[in-house]
Amino acid sequence: MHAFCRDALGSDDATGVALRISTGEISAGEAVAASIERADRMTTLAGFAATDFDRALALTRTAHAGAFAGVPTAIKDNCDVAGLPTRDGSRAVGFAPARRDAPVVSQILSSGVIPLGKSTMPEFGFNATTEFETSAPARNPWNTAFSTGGSSGGSAALVAAGVVPIAHANDGGGSIRIPAAARGLVGLKFTRGRELADDSARYMPLNVLSNGILTRTVRDTARFAHHIEQHGPLRGLPPIGLIEGPSTRRVRIGVVDEALPGHSFDEDTQRAIGKTAERLANLGHDVVSVGLPIREQDLTALEEDFIHYWGMLAFGVRRFGGMIVDAQFDSNELDAFTKGLASRFERRLVRTPGVIWRLKSIERKYRLAYYGGISALLSPVVSHTTPELGYLSPAGPFSETVSRLRGWLALTPLENVAGGPAISLPVEVTSTGLPLGLQLSANLGGEATLLELAYELEADRPFRNIDSAHHNG
Repeated sequence: MHAFCRDALGSDDATGVALRISTGEISAGEAVAASIERADRMTTLAGFAATDFDRALALTRTAHAGAFAGVPTAIKDNCDVAGLPTRDGSRAVGFAPARRDAPVVSQILSSGVIPLGKSTMPEFGFNATTEFETSAPARNPWNTAFSTGGSSGGSAALVAAGVVPIAHANDGGGSIRIPAAARGLVGLKFTRGRELADDSARYMPLNVLSNGILTRTVRDTARFAHHIEQHGPLRGLPPIGLIEGPSTRRVRIGVVDEALPGHSFDEDTQRAIGKTAERLANLGHDVVSVGLPIREQDLTALEEDFIHYWGMLAFGVRRFGGMIVDAQFDSNELDAFTKGLASRFERRLVRTPGVIWRLKSIERKYRLAYYGGISALLSPVVSHTTPELGYLSPAGPFSETVSRLRGWLALTPLENVAGGPAISLPVEVTSTGLPLGLQLSANLGGEATLLELAYELEADRPFRNIDSAHHNG
C-alpha cells in the first residue's frame, strides 16, 4: 500500500524534491499539494495524529532556505509545533495548541521543510509499536496486518508509503531505528549532544532521547546531519561534515552475532547478519566476530535497569502529568501499558539510585567496545522480524507485553544509555517479503564513519523501497 505516483513528488527523495524546487521545475506549493493529496489517499495507515494542511499550503507562499527548502514533512507528536496540540499519543492529554515550536523543532524547520502536521506514536513513546487501546493503529504499508514499529511509527509509515519524503523521529530506546528496520528506511540516531536537546530532557537524570529523521536514502540522512551541526551545538564532538559518498578508507567492523542469554535471533535475522558481514568483507573491510559488545553481565543488568528507568518516566507522567505535560492531564485515561510500567517502577522504587548509577557507568564500558581498532559494530536492530498488529498491543496483559518487548528489542537501548550513534539500514528482506534492517553503531562522535559505510552498502546494492518492489514484483 503506497502513494507513489506521477505527481510533483514522483519517487524522489527529499534531496531530489528540494533540487527540483530550487531549479523551478516544481514549486513548493506543488510539492506540498501533492503530499496532501497522497495523505488523503493513505488515511488507512493512520500516520497523522493531527494535520494542518491549510497552514502548510500558506507557508509555501513565502521564501524558504535550507537543505530541504519547500519539502513537505511531519513532526512526531511528542514535540511542540506552534498552533498544534502535542498529545504524546495519549488520551490523557488535552487538545490545547502549543504556543511555540520546541527548540529541536525550530532546528529541524530551519532546514526549510514544511510540516503538514503531527505523526502518530504510541502513548509517550513507551511501546515499540504504534498501537492504541481505543483507536486505529498505524499500519505497515508493506503489509497492513503488521506493525509499523515504534515509537516513531507514524513518521515511518508516512515516509515508507511516499506520503512525505522525510519525517521527524526520535529515539529513546530504538524508536528511530526500530520503525526504520520494519519499514525499509534509513534511521540515524545521533551521538548525545549532536542535536538540540528535547524539552523533556530536563526531567531526565540521564538523557536517553535523540531527535532525528527517517528517510528513504542515505544522502537525505547525510544532508540532514550536516544541517544539524551547522544549526546547533557540537558539545566537543568531532564534526561530521557533508558526507556525499563512500570512503576509500577500509575499517575494522565487529559483528555482534550473539544474543543476550534467554534471547535468540530468528533465522531471517541470523541470515541477514551473515550475508551483510560477508558483503562488508567483500568490499574490503576487516570483519571480525565480537560476540556481545560489552560484558554479558553488564548487558543483562542493562536490560532490567532500562525497563526500570522507562518505568520511572511512566511513573513521573502518571503522578506529575498535570505539571509537566498538560494542565488538563487525566491520569485515568492512560493506557494499560503505561500504568503497568508505572506500577512496576513503584514496587521497585528503592532500586532507583543503583539503577541510575549503573546506567551512567555504561558510557565508559561502551567506549571499550571500540578498542582494538574497531570502527563500527554490525548488529541486529531487533531480534526477530516485524510482528503482526496486536502482538505488542498496549491493551494486552502487561507482563506478557513486557516479556515480548524484551524478546524483540535486542540491543538498541545500549546506544541510548551510552550516548553513541547508530544507524538502521534496510539491507535485507525477510522470507515473507518484509524489509529487514540491520544496525551499524560507532563510538561517540562516529556518525561520519556510519554514513560512509551506509553509502557503501547502498551503492553495492540499492535499498528497495515499496514503489520499486511493487513495480519489480
